[in-house]
Amino acid sequence: MHNLSIKQLAEGLRSRQFSSRELTQHYLDRIAAHDQRLNSFITVTREQALVQADAADAALKAGTAGPLTGIPLAQKDIFCTRDVRTSCASRMLDTFVAPYDATVVTKLHAEAGMVMLGKCNMDEFAMGSSNETSWYGPVRNPWDLRRVPGGSSGGSAAAVAAGLAPAATATDTGGSIRQPAALTNLTGIKPTYGRVSRYGMIAFASSLDQGGVLARSAEDAALVLQAMIGFDPRDSTSVQREPETYADKLGRSIAGLRVGLPKEYFAQGLMPEVRSCVEAAVKQLVEMGATLVDISLPNAPLSVPTYYVVAPAEASSNLARFDGVRYGHRAEGSRSLEELYKKSRGEGFGAEVQRRIMIGTYVLSHGYYDAYYLQAQKVRKLIYEDFRKAFQQCDVILGPTTTDVAFELDSKTDDPVAMYLNDIYTIAANLAGIPAMSLPCGFVNALPVGMQLMGDFFQEARLLNVAHQYQQATSSHMRTPKGFE
Repeated sequence: MHNLSIKQLAEGLRSRQFSSRELTQHYLDRIAAHDQRLNSFITVTREQALVQADAADAALKAGTAGPLTGIPLAQKDIFCTRDVRTSCASRMLDTFVAPYDATVVTKLHAEAGMVMLGKCNMDEFAMGSSNETSWYGPVRNPWDLRRVPGGSSGGSAAAVAAGLAPAATATDTGGSIRQPAALTNLTGIKPTYGRVSRYGMIAFASSLDQGGVLARSAEDAALVLQAMIGFDPRDSTSVQREPETYADKLGRSIAGLRVGLPKEYFAQGLMPEVRSCVEAAVKQLVEMGATLVDISLPNAPLSVPTYYVVAPAEASSNLARFDGVRYGHRAEGSRSLEELYKKSRGEGFGAEVQRRIMIGTYVLSHGYYDAYYLQAQKVRKLIYEDFRKAFQQCDVILGPTTTDVAFELDSKTDDPVAMYLNDIYTIAANLAGIPAMSLPCGFVNALPVGMQLMGDFFQEARLLNVAHQYQQATSSHMRTPKGFE
């Protein structure tokens, strides 16, 4: 059953080929059998999942079920889940049990009727590109257990790639959906900023964070994403816009589609074999009727330094609330309030989180705000203007998602700059707030390669349709890792 698409699983549930309880138990059994090798889950909600599955079966029997009722799903452990631990993969929140559900959780489970299998591992507070900063240990890539699955949504990616869940939620602050999708042969989409509510999603960098989905195909991603989107008055950055049914718009021809190829994304630093895979995908789209447009995003190379001023600054502010007083880790033996703050934050936060908090505090401090943070925001506007001009020439922008295939565990942990450069192609979309996605486009040395598509604001349907049409003509996305068939 784990090799079926979400659409096929939904059809099987409605035709009574299997029940939601049987389907859920199948995935729970796979988690028990395989996740010890991957470490993709922090918490498995076995009892709750079976209760939800029984409720879904009752709805299916009564004829009140929705399109996703009874389909299992994994949640990234950054979304608050009532009465279930929400740790953000940090010692700071190791014992935190959320008293409420995030809007995404409410939409997918209470409203859409999906079944929550558990909470997936991630980089601590979503800060990382390899899923090695988690308090609970690194996640391993099912395509090669010696390699990383990407981050920060590496647990979600590994779980779906290994067939431990049909799909999983994820978040993307600088590429944390698209990069792990590329490294694990998945389709992952980050929608337009504000399209998915951030209420109940623990904040890293508030002007960049956006929820999305990881799945095995564009069609699966469309089905889940359309259940996630919608205006939320509890989120001040939520966009008030009519709901969309992305899955109904996947059958459109891409003949005449203008595909922009930014020269900055095919320059020095890109692995030649990865470039070849992306160029083969471009050729396939041309055979399907697309036309190519050479474009330039001149400020794209500045996206990494811009991001690593803006994101740490916002993280410094957002994580100030974790002080050992109200909730979260509290250090023992403190003799003063100041000592309590220092010891609790020193023990509760890992090295990467501490590094970013210190950078953020520095760039916001008196005497450095104008020199760093203000300048970064000016460059951010230039990056946005580059995209605005580009979309006057083309409909979608295409390029590689990553410079390389999945790298080995511990190979970059001592070099933060090298780690940060993993997101060099993905960060610009977050700074601009536009939708972007990654989809499989081939393999290098038996490791997956991802192709990135970026669109103008609220063009998720177009991106998903292009990806779906490409996947109808190719088969890379259908391959599964050995040992997890």
